[in-house]
Parts: sequence; structure tokens; C-alpha cells
Amino acid sequence: MNAKAEAGDARYDLIKWLVVAALVVVGVSGNQFYSAEPILYRVLALLVIAVAAGFVALQTAKGQAFFGLVKEARIEIRKVVWPTRQETTQTTLMVVAVVLVMALLLWGLDSLLGWIVSSIVG
Repeated sequence: MNAKAEAGDARYDLIKWLVVAALVVVGVSGNQFYSAEPILYRVLALLVIAVAAGFVALQTAKGQAFFGLVKEARIEIRKVVWPTRQETTQTTLMVVAVVLVMALLLWGLDSLLGWIVSSIVG
């Protein structure tokens, strides 16, 4: 029974994606056509069209799967153990120190090789 319901919904997905594409085309062409209008009005119109296109896209099977993925990603982000400010600062300072040391070593090696080549070439 569920497979029939999903098949029925899936056949309208193409129409929904065409509506999304039409909304995007209307937004882009409308922005170009009304280029003389103030930017605030154009941005507001584009936001309304983007929300409408997003709403229609979320009604499709792929849109619902994407929304599920976003919800799961938010749950996983909450599970992450973030470093403390002190750990972040210490790690950043270590990275800066290593980068400076490597920069000095590479500068010294470059200068030495340049001096050797200029001595040979004359």
C-alpha cells in the first residue's frame, strides 16, 4: 500500500521540479528585466521566489530526503565535542609557530641554493 502511495507521489515530482525551474527562471529574468528598480525590491522579490521554490522542492521525494539529511546532520553536530577556547588558542599558536619555522627554513634553503647557483653560474 505504501509503495503505491510513493509511486503516485513520485509521478508528480517531475512537474514539481519544472515548477521550481520555472520559478528560478522567473527570478533571474525578472531581476534582469527590473534592473532599474531599487535593489531592495528586487532582493525581496528574489527572496519570496526562493522561498516558494524551496517549498515546492521540499515537496518532492528528493527534497524530503534532503530535509531528512539536514535534520540528521543537525543531530550529529550536537553530538560533536568541541574544543575549549584554551585548546583552540594553544593549537592555533602551535600551527603559527610551525608555519613560521618552516617559512624560515624554506627561506634559508632558497637563499643557500640561490647563492650556490649564482656561484656556479658566475
